Amino acid sequence: MGGARPVWAGLGQNGRARVIITRNHAVQNHKHIVDRRALAEMLDRAVRTFFKTPDVVTAWRRVVQPGEVIGLKVNCLSGRGATHRELVEIIAERLQQAGIKAGNIIIWDRLNRDLEEGGFKINYQGPGLRCFGNDAVGFENELETFGSAGSLVSKIPARLCDGIINIPLLKDHSIAGVTISLKNMFGAIHNPNKYHLNTGDPYIADVNMLPSLRNKIRFSICDALEIQYHGGPSYLPQWRKNFNGLLLAEDRVALDFTGWQIIENERKKAGLPSLKQEEREPTYIATAADTRHRLGTNDPRNIEIIRI
Repeated sequence: MGGARPVWAGLGQNGRARVIITRNHAVQNHKHIVDRRALAEMLDRAVRTFFKTPDVVTAWRRVVQPGEVIGLKVNCLSGRGATHRELVEIIAERLQQAGIKAGNIIIWDRLNRDLEEGGFKINYQGPGLRCFGNDAVGFENELETFGSAGSLVSKIPARLCDGIINIPLLKDHSIAGVTISLKNMFGAIHNPNKYHLNTGDPYIADVNMLPSLRNKIRFSICDALEIQYHGGPSYLPQWRKNFNGLLLAEDRVALDFTGWQIIENERKKAGLPSLKQEEREPTYIATAADTRHRLGTNDPRNIEIIRI
């Protein structure tokens, strides 16, 4: 496993949490075919802006250090609507340029089957990028607990990884309101089905406090090339649209709060009621920011949104 934890740069002006929103309408066409070069340029620009450096490798070295094993937590639950493989591959390329060996990068989700349905190729030992699900290696033998959560954590984050880059989707959730970076960690535990009561509050926040997850999540890059503003988490194309964007943050609460507002805006434009009106407002985001959790901020006065 790798060396010391890098120094973070997630605070913007006046100590506010920084969230980058970057969009490029040329990044994919109406058939959802991704222009890989445009996507790489968009990601590079966003990472350089976030870390305030003109050099993309220097920026990534604020997140990782050579010698570490880095997990890329994707979301492939809905198959066709999975985290875009092109985005994950570009992130992996940048990690290698920053000194992470290909075999020390693990693309990871709940199940091998989910990953395959999302377009990823299972690869346990290399050569090249490794890719497998929790079912390939199993879970820890002892529960990690915090508040209302008691779960076995996947051995992938618990044992195999020094750090995690969270690559969630920007998506509606029929129970929890939204599923972005915080809820993506349900894919790291053995019993997520137990934690959907009361729109996932406080369970989603509590799961993110489990030591194997809280202490290892380095950075979140939300795949918002397509967003689903209703009917999630299943893939339902009638409530999806090309947003052609990415959201980046170290503060996963600030990112989720910002993403939630985007989803609410799309719902309003589509003539749909707010999530609060549908009694599934994602109150777990505020819980994640409270004095007990302190995972980030949901106060818009303390969030610096940079649109590029």
